[in-house]
Amino acid sequence: MSAAAIAAAQAAFVKQFGCDPSGVAFAPGRVNLIGEHVDYNDGLVLPMPVQQGTAVAWGPGEDSQIHAFAADFSAHDSFDPAAPQNPADPDWRSYVRGMAAQWLSPLPGIRLAISGDLPRGSGLSSSASLCIALGRAFAAASGTTQHSRTLALMALRTEHDYAGVACGIMDQMAVAAGQPGHAMLLDCRDLSFDLRAIPKDWAIMVVDSGVTRGLVDGEYNARRAQCEAAAEALGVMSLRDVTAEQLAQAQLPQGAAKRAAHVVGEIARVNRAHQAMAAGDLKGFGATLREGHASLRDLFEVSVSEVDALVAKVDHFVGTEGGARMTGAGFGGSVVVVMRRGREAALREVLGAPVTQVY
Repeated sequence: MSAAAIAAAQAAFVKQFGCDPSGVAFAPGRVNLIGEHVDYNDGLVLPMPVQQGTAVAWGPGEDSQIHAFAADFSAHDSFDPAAPQNPADPDWRSYVRGMAAQWLSPLPGIRLAISGDLPRGSGLSSSASLCIALGRAFAAASGTTQHSRTLALMALRTEHDYAGVACGIMDQMAVAAGQPGHAMLLDCRDLSFDLRAIPKDWAIMVVDSGVTRGLVDGEYNARRAQCEAAAEALGVMSLRDVTAEQLAQAQLPQGAAKRAAHVVGEIARVNRAHQAMAAGDLKGFGATLREGHASLRDLFEVSVSEVDALVAKVDHFVGTEGGARMTGAGFGGSVVVVMRRGREAALREVLGAPVTQVY
């Protein structure tokens, strides 16, 4: 939990509304250790929550409207929670209105102040963090409770219907149900999950590549469409149901074939990574990260040269005692590093880039 984000949201509420908030809701960001672009293919993923996240200070409204202030943008929004309209241009307001629209019971008038310390576009799921924090604030303000899975599904529909991003469920579930210090092996088909304690002698770092990315430029949705087309051509519900042997015999268009090959291989890598973590096998875990990055670069084609160079530099530093790969949807963002604890300062010195330790 980020004390800085919580304090910033509280201060913003006081400044904006002239009184103390009734409470503050918080939701973390997440880093995906491995299992990229497989959640919307019903696959397995291995994310974990990070300390940084989004805080939403809330208090009762003076009318029936929801009044929201985004401190990080110095921007306001007001709307009727009974009929939230999506803004013409999706932005932070889309998430506030979308979560209100998903609510299962009438919302009262609420005042909100929002602040976070997740770098936007870094691949640490600032949007899912915002949605879940908003959901927790709405629950507290309306005197209701919502199961973490319900909040995750509300956040997913908000992404689809209000933000225009055809994402899978991984980010929302990791943010809503994850536990600090644990990786979540999540089955994106039935939403069952297993929380695995991360070995205490491992360090997990996130390195900001400095290349920001947006998902609504069509590239993300195009790749999802290619995966769905491949599944349809293979006669299965999703690529989760395809084996490597079936894929090798299939006659698919080149683009769809490459996307499908990544998904099938990545699901297998998640299983191997989870087994390596359970055994404390850092070498084996690192190997899955390196293989995963190569697949994202060459088969799914979502990496960029700056990220590739950063991954190569980290891999040279850690050797076989760990590994690195791009994390998040791609086209920039962050690199996740898993290595032996005790070398964090040396890594920062070698990289000369923003490095955040998340475990």
